[in-house]
Amino acid sequence: MKQIFRKLALASAALLLPVAGSVEACTNFLITKGASKDGSTMISYAADSHVLYGELYYRPAADYPEGAMMDIYEWDTGKKLGQIKQARHTYSVVGNMNEHQLTIGETTFGGLHQLLDTTGIVDYGNLIYITLQRAKTAREAIKVMHELTSTYGYASEGESFSIADPNEVWILEMVGKGGKSKGAVWVAYRIPDGYISGHANQARITKIIPANGKTSISSKDLAKKYNLPNLQCIYAADVVDFAKSEGLFNGKFEDFSFSDTYCPLSFSGMRACEARVWAAFMKANPEAAKPYEDYARGENKNHRMPLWIEPNRKLTLNDMFDFMRDHFEGTSLDMSKDLGAGPFGCPYRWRPMGFEYEGKNYIHERATSTQQTGFSFIAQCRSWMPDPVGGILWFGVDDTYFTCYTPMYCGITEIPECFREGNGNMAEYSPTSAFWLFNIVSNFAYTRYNDMAADIRKVQKRIEESFQTCISYNDEELKNETDHAALVEFANNFSNAQAGIMFREWQDLSRWLLVKYMDGNIKKTDEKGNFIRSEYGQDRIVFPLQPEYPKAWYKMIVDDCGENIKEVE
Repeated sequence: MKQIFRKLALASAALLLPVAGSVEACTNFLITKGASKDGSTMISYAADSHVLYGELYYRPAADYPEGAMMDIYEWDTGKKLGQIKQARHTYSVVGNMNEHQLTIGETTFGGLHQLLDTTGIVDYGNLIYITLQRAKTAREAIKVMHELTSTYGYASEGESFSIADPNEVWILEMVGKGGKSKGAVWVAYRIPDGYISGHANQARITKIIPANGKTSISSKDLAKKYNLPNLQCIYAADVVDFAKSEGLFNGKFEDFSFSDTYCPLSFSGMRACEARVWAAFMKANPEAAKPYEDYARGENKNHRMPLWIEPNRKLTLNDMFDFMRDHFEGTSLDMSKDLGAGPFGCPYRWRPMGFEYEGKNYIHERATSTQQTGFSFIAQCRSWMPDPVGGILWFGVDDTYFTCYTPMYCGITEIPECFREGNGNMAEYSPTSAFWLFNIVSNFAYTRYNDMAADIRKVQKRIEESFQTCISYNDEELKNETDHAALVEFANNFSNAQAGIMFREWQDLSRWLLVKYMDGNIKKTDEKGNFIRSEYGQDRIVFPLQPEYPKAWYKMIVDDCGENIKEVE
């Protein structure tokens, strides 16, 4: 176990850096079963980092002797933090979903820097993956996370966690105690059924429902009461008292706000973080989300966006794909419309995000779709299916806009080669790695975005629709299957086969794009995508298209250097 966790920690170095507006940032969206069209719960996660290699982590189920210990290495650095007691039995984990369909994602909000506990043993990354190995449900996960941090200390800055099982979706926000006492202060809310939520590197929970034995409990009652059917809120027993002891809050419990106390809003917290949640809310219910545009723009911190909203329709998996593939299109933050998009409307900005000009500070937008994504997923947890094929991790690598989400059943025990750990890294190209293949396509597409994006999205849509069709067929065949070994075998065969299909299709696409868009030309194609040949032979093509730059771009060129390039009359 020591080698597994050390390897994962080193492979994921600098996965996230704290503080809203940081260049390392992630995005989660949460959908309850009552808000989804098929009755599944869904959460998404984009692991964004300029140094994170996209691969699919796997930990097999295992049994350990009484008294066994587990070495903990910090997720971001690989530094050894200490040892904790190993569980007697651990569940298998594929990516961020375990064999019981429990799924956990995160985004870092950082919060007050003095609350980082340098003496803690369990950091946010290990907290996720150890919990997935030990819990079956979202509520059990909250209990395990509390026990781990209370026993061993919490070694990270502030985090928002998405936690989902086939029936419930929770958001949990946690920050350390700065070494003043062991553990962490935290609060968790169950998203009301029929609603959706999200978080993107800014703490979002404000008021806490006081414990009353019916809908809310504190951690002191976690073991005996957390199973209440109508439970809505769970929180650390000292979440308010600790704030008072540190001089961070001086008031009544009912006036306390977790976010305002432990992660106060800033311009970047709204514009670079909350804006991504707002963008998804705009897609789910524009009427409900539009009034908070001033907040998303960082202009009005007193007009705070709600923690959850009710969508105007039942949401599908494709809606979740759409949430993850957003550049603020159709809003005042649309990244494809200003000069930074270049002549071909590219909605990406190279770092740094902020810059200064003539004494004033400016920003580039930070959208959900961003070039530095290592991996992302949409987790579908389905209560009506047997666990090994009930949980589906729709897994993708690189930029969410150009990735192709591929279904990985949570019951698999064999990871497809193209996603497998060790198949290449950020410094070593591998021709069999999906991460490198998708980066070839996306980085080429950034050079002529408007034209290439349309071609890529056609292939992406066709493949993802075919996957969903296959899943529907599988569901009918497997929903009553009780042979666990047979289900695991099927999950392995199917998931590996789909990954192979995706990889070959994307290889074909990468070659086709190179041929079509070589040298700034656009070769002509027929309705099937075949290149139109010349009448002079099948080895020749008709003369390619050479579209002009947009008129607005020509104007900017002339304004910049017109006299130098002006044709002499």
